[in-house]
Amino acid sequence: MKCDKHTMLVYAVTDRAWVGQMTLAQQVEAALQNGATCIQLREKDLDEAAFLQEAREMADLCHRYHVPFIVNDNIDIAIACHADGVHVGQDDMAASDVRKRVGDDMMIGVSAHTVEEALEAVRNGADYLGLGAVFSTSTKTDAGAMSFDTLKAICDAVDVPTVAIGGISPANILQLSGSGVDGVAVVSAIFGAPDPGQATARLVELSRRMVTGQ
Repeated sequence: MKCDKHTMLVYAVTDRAWVGQMTLAQQVEAALQNGATCIQLREKDLDEAAFLQEAREMADLCHRYHVPFIVNDNIDIAIACHADGVHVGQDDMAASDVRKRVGDDMMIGVSAHTVEEALEAVRNGADYLGLGAVFSTSTKTDAGAMSFDTLKAICDAVDVPTVAIGGISPANILQLSGSGVDGVAVVSAIFGAPDPGQATARLVELSRRMVTGQ
């Protein structure tokens, strides 16, 4: 499945660590109402049954807003909930093997940290790439920051949509201008914000400026 680069503009990655007064579904809907262009469900601790139930609810929610729904890592859950895509890391299954499992209609995203990893992922059938961490991040403590030059080199080298991830916030997003990246993937900048909807709207505005260079 081809991925539209506009899907990458504000790619919201869930994290229930910040669930408080709002449920995760309420946070996601607030993001969708305010311009989030893609939702990725990331769950590391839920059992399979709870994960699947949540994934089905999130898929229905995203589809009501006509926004692609991606499952992180878990191919079985992605298939079972009829997700629009699945995202895998370098330590997970190769994109070519994922494609054999999910068929031609599901988007496959792959994390890449170097030009070589990015080109290999595209050769294996990745529909888009997640690039980073572009800034230091508390979400993945083992991820070293990717330089601007590396980010730009990857974007120049591949012909699939790209999204930058890692420590991105309204304070630093415009530092990515000129890199060629198609958008930003954010976790705490939305789900850790007091008002996830307002935070999303601000990120949409800034991401557009970043992409266009205006």
